[in-house]
Amino acid sequence: MPLPLLPALPLLGFVILYLTAGRLPKRAIEAIGVGSVGISAVLALLIAADFLRGSEMPVDTAWPWMTLAGFAPRFGFRLDSLSLVMILVVTFVGFLIHLYSAEYMAADEGYDRFFASMNLFVAAMLVLVLADNLLFLYVGWEGVGLCSYLLIGFWYPNSANGLAARKAFVVTRVGDALMTVGLLLIYTRLGSFDIQTVMARAQQQWPPGSLAAVAAAALLLGGAIGKSAQLPLQTWLPDAMAGPTPVSALIHAATMVTAGVYLIARTHVLYELAPPVKLAVAAIGAATLLVASFSALTQRDIKRILAYSTISQIGYMFLALGVGAWAAGIFHLMTHAFFKALLFLSAGVVIHRMHEEQDIFRLGGLRRQMPLAFWSFLIGSASLAALPVVTAGFYSKDLIVAAAWADSPWLGGAGLLGAFLTAIYIFRAVFIVFGGPERHKPHRPTGRRIAVPLIVLSILAVVGGFVQLPSALGGSPLFSDFLGKTLPSAPARAEAEAGVTLASALIALAGVGVAYLIAVRHWFTTALNAPPARLVGYWWSIGWGFDLAYDRLLVRPFLWLLSRNRADVVDSFYTALAAFCRQIYRLLSGSQTGRLRWYAAGIAAGSIVAIAISVFT
Repeated sequence: MPLPLLPALPLLGFVILYLTAGRLPKRAIEAIGVGSVGISAVLALLIAADFLRGSEMPVDTAWPWMTLAGFAPRFGFRLDSLSLVMILVVTFVGFLIHLYSAEYMAADEGYDRFFASMNLFVAAMLVLVLADNLLFLYVGWEGVGLCSYLLIGFWYPNSANGLAARKAFVVTRVGDALMTVGLLLIYTRLGSFDIQTVMARAQQQWPPGSLAAVAAAALLLGGAIGKSAQLPLQTWLPDAMAGPTPVSALIHAATMVTAGVYLIARTHVLYELAPPVKLAVAAIGAATLLVASFSALTQRDIKRILAYSTISQIGYMFLALGVGAWAAGIFHLMTHAFFKALLFLSAGVVIHRMHEEQDIFRLGGLRRQMPLAFWSFLIGSASLAALPVVTAGFYSKDLIVAAAWADSPWLGGAGLLGAFLTAIYIFRAVFIVFGGPERHKPHRPTGRRIAVPLIVLSILAVVGGFVQLPSALGGSPLFSDFLGKTLPSAPARAEAEAGVTLASALIALAGVGVAYLIAVRHWFTTALNAPPARLVGYWWSIGWGFDLAYDRLLVRPFLWLLSRNRADVVDSFYTALAAFCRQIYRLLSGSQTGRLRWYAAGIAAGSIVAIAISVFT
């Protein structure tokens, strides 16, 4: 079954919806927007079935892109176990979000524009994960960046939404610029963009720890940090909540923020050859997961809580990749897609039915009023908090923490502390939003197109982790064995894993207990309201002051330079050059008198000078 059909179908949906520009009825828009991604999901399942059976199928399809002096990139698609996991996540979770959106966005004037952008988003992400060369991968990479701008600023009449979209585009552009330099370095040193060729030549030509390997890995890491919102380029993601809730679900669960994790996993050979950069990946992941978790503790907006949780969970994935637990990182990417999509979509139901209210302290008592949203959010929260045995998040996070602990107690400790904080901040939201007294009456009943995705994702958030059981629970490494065909396998650490599994389970339960004491029993209220605690809480709530620092150190000085350079100093050079040319013209035009004698005399004089030069030199 041809791989190009996977991105081609949602891309075709985008083209049709874009060209018709609102001239189609809503039923047709819905059929094209949802159906194109749905068919891609079915094709992905058929491709997966063929792949698992080991049937003969084209795994590398390519057409020439351009040919220039030996430079001949191509539009190439390649399937292996890593890209198979990614296309299943992107298409299946993407389809459920599209189906949910058909009802959620039904009253919006930009219905067709919304689905056109969503289709393009999925198509770009599929190109990114299926591309067999780095240049084609970069096309998908830039595609998801463009779509994030379009969808975060979807409600552009509100200037704040446009500002959030520009912020996301500019901040991620910093990482993209580093990645561009990295791709050029790889091509100039290794002579190819083909991923398999690049990895093979890097192993042959670059010794471990060589400057070229470190530089290439570090530059690609810059791109991954930007797209996956890791320190210090994480500031765009909380503001990305300006977009519609289904957009938040798609960005956080199935597309953009996972692109950086995929890039590092896909180019894992470079990181194995660059130990300092690999260590930096782990350190950045550990620091990010803690910084974002502390910020999530202090948020009032339910979507910003989930946004900071995404930054934190991507940090876990970086931590896994940095300690060489490649399969664990991708495993958490998959389970995170299930429970994070579930959390955003169930939060969207609450927001939609509560008159667009997002402040958790203005909500309450919704457990009986919205049973489907309550159970969905509870299941998603349990999986995010990694409650033991019954949630998918437990199995993937446990695998990461065990690998990190075996590599370094500091990294493992960061993972355990992050798990404790995660349980506190997400169950704080559960207890406040769905418990306590009822504050407002919901409106708008929940239809089937919203209910079905919530039910399916709830099931996946529970059973999705059973494909990789820890040794303490019988040990069934199906997922890591499957990915072992593409990614290096982490060494077995059964004893350490058993201990960490127990500690992780107890810590998650303790976090839920602390959240109950804070949100329901109102313990620690006096301590939390003390001036030092309020100051720290405020600092965490504004994202540790990163936006403030960037504004003071980068944005304002740049704007000051612009204000002082209104005439543009660069233009002054060209203005002077133009004035010089005009002056020369005036001088030379004086020789054009129309008198033939002067012309003849000038020609004669010039001839004499030319002859003299030729004779005497």
